[in-house]
Amino acid sequence: MDISSELYSAAQVAARDCMGIKSGERVLVITDEPLRTIGYALWKASKDLNAEVMIIEILPRKTNGEEPPKEVAELMKMMHVVLCPTSKSLTHTDSRRGASELGVRIATLPGVTEEIMIRCMNADYHKISGRTKKLCSLMEKTSVVRVTAPRGTDITMPIKGREAHASTGLFREKGQWGNLPTGEAYLAPLEGQSQGIVVVDGSMASVGICKEPIRIQVKDGYAEDIMGGVEAKQLLNLLQPHGKDGRTVAEFGIGTNDKAILTGNILEDEKVMGTIHIAFGDNKSMGGSVRVASHLDGLIKEPSVWFDETKIMEAGKFVVSV
Repeated sequence: MDISSELYSAAQVAARDCMGIKSGERVLVITDEPLRTIGYALWKASKDLNAEVMIIEILPRKTNGEEPPKEVAELMKMMHVVLCPTSKSLTHTDSRRGASELGVRIATLPGVTEEIMIRCMNADYHKISGRTKKLCSLMEKTSVVRVTAPRGTDITMPIKGREAHASTGLFREKGQWGNLPTGEAYLAPLEGQSQGIVVVDGSMASVGICKEPIRIQVKDGYAEDIMGGVEAKQLLNLLQPHGKDGRTVAEFGIGTNDKAILTGNILEDEKVMGTIHIAFGDNKSMGGSVRVASHLDGLIKEPSVWFDETKIMEAGKFVVSV
């Protein structure tokens, strides 16, 4: 299979720098047909680090958060490192959580493209790591997050006591996991307590760029009314099979990758510095209590953000030192 030198170089950064793959480590690449080329690039980069690397192709999952085959889940537990370039996300699955608990280092690359790999894997992940950890530290001292934005977003999300997660792109220690490419500070708001309006005006997971914003009324921690155009209808269709749990306010996150740009692919979009995202559905991976086979992030542009009384962002610009 032909892979470009640029894609191979990006895969090398992922394998060598981000995952810290060492000679002799057991590495598993899980991919599917749409992302086969990227899967092969990661396999080759791991092989060239003298890892004992395997690649397995599964059928594309129907939704983000749907489990891989149970045989694959068992194989994941036997590895040192697992890389998941798949068209639907394996991040919020029991298979990923089970392997992480056993100390496996895991990177998920849901829906990644060659362009995103080449652009975003060339970021300075040490700077991204410092920025992300600083935001997490501030978040963990916060009781309530408030977000407003020009299109009408105005939501409060109680978060007291919740652990913040730094997706730094450096997953070199046992049990560390996250997306690649990456760069976000995120957590699960307290269930049943978020209130207000979310207007998704950037992009929506599994929908793409929002030509017409999606207006979501949040009451007692759930998305109630969802209004807008074609994109809102698509979101409603995605949520419909998952019942009330799929409408849980599951995540608040802040993008910290200065190389990421808005493309319509949520893997990259939610990492764009100067944006925030709010997700609905599964929050178990983040320390919450809701397990559902759906996790859908909505991106908000030019946000102003308060951690309690302290303003963190003004119209998409950090006003604290990060």
